[in-house]
Amino acid sequence: MKKIILSFAVYLLSLPALIAGGFQVNLQGQKQAGMGHTGTGLLSDNSTILFNPGAMSFLDSLRGVSLGTSLIFPRTIYLEPYPGTYTATIEHHVSTPITLYASFKVGKSDKLTAGLGVYNPFGSRLQWADDWKGQFLIREIDLKTFFIQPTLSYKINEKLGIGIGFVYGTGDFSLRKGIPVQDSLGNYGEGKLIGKAKGYGFNVGIYFKATEKFSIGIDYRSQVNVKVDEGSAEFTVPSALAEYFPSTTFSTQLRLPQMATLGFGYVVNDKMKMAVDINYVGWQSYDSLIIDFEQNTDKLADIHSARMYKNVFIFRIGGQYKLNDKWTVRLGSYYDMTPVQSGYFTPETPDVNKIGITSGASTKITKKINLDLSLLFIEGMKRTNTSIETGFGGTYKSRAIIPGFSLEYRF
Repeated sequence: MKKIILSFAVYLLSLPALIAGGFQVNLQGQKQAGMGHTGTGLLSDNSTILFNPGAMSFLDSLRGVSLGTSLIFPRTIYLEPYPGTYTATIEHHVSTPITLYASFKVGKSDKLTAGLGVYNPFGSRLQWADDWKGQFLIREIDLKTFFIQPTLSYKINEKLGIGIGFVYGTGDFSLRKGIPVQDSLGNYGEGKLIGKAKGYGFNVGIYFKATEKFSIGIDYRSQVNVKVDEGSAEFTVPSALAEYFPSTTFSTQLRLPQMATLGFGYVVNDKMKMAVDINYVGWQSYDSLIIDFEQNTDKLADIHSARMYKNVFIFRIGGQYKLNDKWTVRLGSYYDMTPVQSGYFTPETPDVNKIGITSGASTKITKKINLDLSLLFIEGMKRTNTSIETGFGGTYKSRAIIPGFSLEYRF
């Protein structure tokens, strides 16, 4: 019974890691998404509020607002260990992360620029059939997070800009999973957790325009300590076991990773631009899971569980080409390394090394309104592994197709 509760708690605390490691929402700008999600060293639009606050003061427009969304169509398949032939696939669904950016010049000088960004860096929905073989690890999760980032950027001179943004993160989640106890009709029990989380951090960037053609950017997004206070835990079990599974509250804290990015931008000519970004994600901070239940029983104890994630790199490259005064097209690619080490891989965090192929386009609807489009295809490497804690193993294969669009208005 304690193993049941342990696996339940492990799943709870791996939620943010599931989104950030396995389903990180790298969709914070449609122009950038079309170019392999590069943008730290190459100036583009208001979304530089996130990619590099130091570059925001180099934007041409005095004021601008952009609003966008993406449609995530994920697919993950599970195959039980050989010689078994059982397979399972997550239920079809669509997630819709959004972005909202606004910036404006402060005062008569063009040196100081203020901005606001609202985006979803973590968020996903994952649902398996209630009766699948891993139901005691996960049935369903729905997680939504919003990061709100007011930002200031200052142009020191025509070559150098710096910027910093304060980050407030908030979100909520719900999840369901089976409990291996049956009622008189043979139905398995179920646990449901609901909680709200919040945390704080910052985003700081430096933008250096070395020449008219070459630019360099450095961006650092701090670790965000996410806290859940008074989340609710509810259990549906046979009445004979109800005293061991009381409805109660829980609290926990998770350190979401810091990320440092080095980016390069190069203007080939009047029509073509190229960009390269290297992300270093500090997942090593996610080394353990701790959950504190307000009410404990002989079967419901507080949990301490090792996760031992590792720091990883993401390598990105992209380019854009201006076809004419109205249309611009983009292509890109990236390689995203998984932070989940062997022995800690589970259906709660089905994360693998991934390759992303991206494309995009922009068109001018009017002199002040632009439409940006992107299309991302993510292919996850096949991975076979068994969890040290739960003993549940198998082979997983994931992929996703993600179209997106945004509208930009320049005053």
